[in-house]
Amino acid sequence: MTILEVHNLKKIYTTRFGGNQVQALSNVSFSVESGEYVAIMGESGSGKSTLLNILAALDKPTGGEVLLNGKNIVSIPESEISAFRRKNLGFVFQDFNLLDTFSLKDNILLPLVMSGGKPGEMKNQLLPIARKLGIQNLLSKYPYEVSGGQKQRAAVARALINNPQLIMADEPTGALDSKAADSLLELFGAINAEGQTILMVTHSIKAASHANRVLFIKDGCVFHELHRGNLTSEAMFQKISDTLSVIAAGGGFNE
Repeated sequence: MTILEVHNLKKIYTTRFGGNQVQALSNVSFSVESGEYVAIMGESGSGKSTLLNILAALDKPTGGEVLLNGKNIVSIPESEISAFRRKNLGFVFQDFNLLDTFSLKDNILLPLVMSGGKPGEMKNQLLPIARKLGIQNLLSKYPYEVSGGQKQRAAVARALINNPQLIMADEPTGALDSKAADSLLELFGAINAEGQTILMVTHSIKAASHANRVLFIKDGCVFHELHRGNLTSEAMFQKISDTLSVIAAGGGFNE
């Protein structure tokens, strides 16, 4: 079942001084199936961050549409968009975005609190996720008391707590050391294996090599895509690396 459809997405920014127009996205179209694990890659300035912001309903496109389970999120009124994000989307950021004055438990529960959840029900939702992520003994600690990897696990728990249709991850391994990054990527694989749909923007070839499909953005367009098929992560790593080299050299691909 298709969970996300992106049709002819365009985004044009007008610069503050001089009124010049910059086309960040020119004509982006793709879809994501339920249960897929998709990575988006591209050089700085390619448009991938703009794309993620639009898919996350944090920005509006100049043209085109984004359908999440058939609902066009572009047309959702501003007064309803925050509630829509809380109900349907989970977010994992490079810098964790945890509140230092909240314990890990309160950070994780924040989406449920904002949705009006009941204390007993929230506890029942929290504990299984905390155990799955290996942070059940850290819930009373504050972000500044735990490691970067533990912070990111708390951020993943917060993203999962509302049982979202789609998790969006923005450079999730960018602030982690190699050991913590490997642990997080294993965790993402396990979560995806349970049926969670994941869309990840990353510069990391290693992170992208764990995905089932990789979209490459160049000059505001989907320039190429790779499918894992039966490839190992090592083989996928090499294919991604080769593809990025071709793109950097200005080459193209045969259909």
